[in-house]
Amino acid sequence: MNDRIWLSPPHMSLNKLEIDYMLDAMAKNWVAPLGENVNGFEKDVRERIGRSQATALISGTSAIHLALKAAGVTDGQIVLCQSLTFSGSANPIRYVQATPVFIDSSLETWNMDLDYLEEALKTYDNIGAVLSVDIYGLGNDYERMEALCKKYGVPLIEDAAEALGSRYNGRPAGSFGDYSIISFNGNKILTTSGGGVLLHDNAEMDQRIRYWATQARDPAPYYEHSEIGYNYRLSNITAGIGRGQMTVLDERLAQKKFIYNYYKEHLQDLEGIRFMPEIPHHEPNYWLTCMVLESHVTPAEVIAALEKGNIESRRIWKPMHLQPVFKGCDYVGGTVAQTLFEKGVCLPSGTAMSEEDLARIVGIIRSLWS
Repeated sequence: MNDRIWLSPPHMSLNKLEIDYMLDAMAKNWVAPLGENVNGFEKDVRERIGRSQATALISGTSAIHLALKAAGVTDGQIVLCQSLTFSGSANPIRYVQATPVFIDSSLETWNMDLDYLEEALKTYDNIGAVLSVDIYGLGNDYERMEALCKKYGVPLIEDAAEALGSRYNGRPAGSFGDYSIISFNGNKILTTSGGGVLLHDNAEMDQRIRYWATQARDPAPYYEHSEIGYNYRLSNITAGIGRGQMTVLDERLAQKKFIYNYYKEHLQDLEGIRFMPEIPHHEPNYWLTCMVLESHVTPAEVIAALEKGNIESRRIWKPMHLQPVFKGCDYVGGTVAQTLFEKGVCLPSGTAMSEEDLARIVGIIRSLWS
C-alpha cells in the first residue's frame, strides 16, 4: 500500500524555527498562556494583515464568537451568514443567542451573493452583523459589501479562516470589515496546531476582547468577575509554532498555487470538470484546490477511487441551511451553494506533497474517465 496522502496536513517548516521558539518558551518556563511567543505571534499577524489590533486565541471559532460580542450582537438579533461554509462560522451566532439567516453563494466567487445580501438587508429588521466567509481562500467584492453594510448600518465580520495570504485589490484577506478572523487550525495553510486570531482597528475594544478571552477577570487583588468570560487565549507554546510558521508563508503560498495549476493543467481536458473560480483583482491562497463535476463521474466515485488508493479527499462544505442543527432557519437565495456541495470535490492540497504524489492523484482521477 502506498503511503497515505492526506487532504491538508500540517507542514512544519524546514528551518525548524517552530522548535526553537517552543524550546525557548520551555527554557523560560513560559509554558502557560501568554508570554513572548504570544506577543510576537500577534505582532507578526498584525503586521502581515495590516491591522492595528490582533488577539491570539485557541481557534477561529472562538475568534468569531468574540467578534460577534465586540460588534454588539445580542440576544434576539439576526446575523446574515454565508451558507456555504464550515459550521465553525455559524455556530458562534448561537453562542450569543442570535439567529442566523443564511445567504446563498454566487457562481462567480463561490462566496456570499451580494444581490441576495442586499435583499436580506432590505427585508430583515434588527440585524446585528453580516458574517462573510472567504471560502477556500477565495475573496468577495469587499468594496461593494462594505458599502452595503455601511448603507444599512450593520457591522461586517470577515471570516478569513481559510484565506491567510489571499488578497483582493491588493488588500490582504483579514483586513476587511469591522472585525476579521484567521484560523491556524492544523489543516490551514499555516498552523499553531489549533488556534486563531481576531483582528480589528479599535484599540479600546481590544482591551475588552482580551478581558473576555481571559475569563473576564476584574482588576482586583483577588479573583472577581463581573461578566461571563471565556478561556480563549492561545498557549505560549503553540504560539511559538505560529511564529516559526509565519516565516514561510510566502513559500506556502507559492506551493499552493503550484498544486492548483498542476491539477488544472492535468485534469481540465476531462469532460465536465470545472475548477474553483479565478477572479479579476483577486489573488487567492489556493488553500484547497476544488473542482465541480458536470460529468458521468460523480464526486462519490472520485472520493471512493482516491480512498482505494489511500488518498484522502472530501466533498465541498455542506451548506448551513441544509444542516439539521439549523433546520428552520431562514435562507435567502437559490441553489448555487447546494449545487457546489452536491457536485464538488476538494482535492489533496498539502504543501509537502511531491510531484510524484500529485501524479499519483491525477492518474487515479483520469482513470475514471477512461
